[in-house]
Amino acid sequence: MASSSFSAAASAATATISSSHRHQSLLLTKPFTHNSVLFKQPITLTTAPSLRPLKLRASSSSSVAPLDKTAAAVAAAPPPFPDFDFNAYMLTKAALVNAALDQSIPLARPLKIHEAMRYSLLAGGKRVRPVLCLAACEMVGGDQSLALPMACATEMVHTMSLIHDDLPCMDDDDLRRGLPTSHKKYGEDTAILAGDALLSLSFEHVAARTPSTVSPDRVVRAIAELGSAVGSAGLVAGQIVDIASEGDVDVTLEDLEYIHIHKTARLLEAAVVCGAILGGADDESVEKVRRYALRVGLLFQVVDDILDVTRSSEELGKTAGKDLASDKATYPKLLGLDGARRFAGELVGQACEELAGFDPVKAAPLYHFANYIATRQN
Repeated sequence: MASSSFSAAASAATATISSSHRHQSLLLTKPFTHNSVLFKQPITLTTAPSLRPLKLRASSSSSVAPLDKTAAAVAAAPPPFPDFDFNAYMLTKAALVNAALDQSIPLARPLKIHEAMRYSLLAGGKRVRPVLCLAACEMVGGDQSLALPMACATEMVHTMSLIHDDLPCMDDDDLRRGLPTSHKKYGEDTAILAGDALLSLSFEHVAARTPSTVSPDRVVRAIAELGSAVGSAGLVAGQIVDIASEGDVDVTLEDLEYIHIHKTARLLEAAVVCGAILGGADDESVEKVRRYALRVGLLFQVVDDILDVTRSSEELGKTAGKDLASDKATYPKLLGLDGARRFAGELVGQACEELAGFDPVKAAPLYHFANYIATRQN
C-alpha cells in the first residue's frame, strides 16, 4: 500500500470512529434518572439505585438461570427465521478459529514467552468475539476468510486483557478457564510480557494476514476500530475506572454502565463492526451492527455479574464471588438480582431489533448469539 493512500485511509478511519464514539460519550454523560444512560429507554427495574448489601453466595446447587423464562420469551423473540442449529454452528466456527490461533503462534525462541502466549490463548473458552466477527462478515455478504485474521486478533486482545486482569495488581485471580492463571504458571514478569506480545501480534496478524481482496481502506478502518476498543478510550478506560470504583459506596448505574461499556462491550463491538467492515458492509449496516454489539456486550457483563453470585467456581471455571468479596459495584448489587435479569431481557430485545433489516437467514447466528449470551450458565 502506498504511504499516501495509507495515511488517507487512516485519517478517514480515525474520523469515523471518533464521530461514532463522540455520540456515545454524549449519551454516557447525561444525568441518570431511571433510564439506561446509553440506550435511553426506561429500564423499569427498582427505585433509585444505590449500593446495598448483596448476600447471595455462589453455590453448586443453584438452579437460577441468568435470565428468567418469561423475560427471555418476551424480550428475546426475534422476527421469524429458519430453524438454525446454533450449537453446531458454534462448534464449527470455534474449531476454525482454534486451528487458526494454533497456527498463529508457533513455538520458537525464546521458548518461554511463546509457551506462555499459547498457554493462555489456547486454553479454551467460548470464542465469542471471533465467532461474532465471522458471523457479522457473513451476514453482510462476505466470506468468512476475509475476517478470520481479525477474528483471531480479537481473541488475542481478549486473552491479553484476561492475563493482565488476573495479575495481583489488578483482580488477583488464580484461576482462569479452569486452569491456573498465567502469572501463577509462569510468573508475573512472563505473564505481563505474554499479554504485551499478544496485543502486538493482534495488529500484525490483521495487517499481514488479511486477504488482498479486501481493500486497504477497509483493512485500515478495521485496525483503527480494534485499536480504539483497546486503548484509553476503550478497554483501558473501563479497567481504570473499575479499579477506582472498588469499595466506593457512591458508584451509580451511570458509572457502572461506563465501566462495562468500555471494559467489555467495546471489544465485542469491535469484533462485530470489524467483521462487517471487512465483509463489505455499507456505513448504515456498520452502524446497525455497532448498536447490536454494544447491547450484546453490555448484556454479556450483566449476565457475568449474575453468574458470579449464582454459580460455583467449578461451574464458572474461575473464582466465583470475587466481585462480592472485593466490594465491587455490579448489576445485581445496584439493581437486585431480579432487576438485573429484567435489564438483561431488555438488552436482548433491543439487540435483536437492530438486526431487523438484514436477511434473517444470514442474521440467524446473531439472533441466536443474543439469546445464548443471555441464557449461558458459565
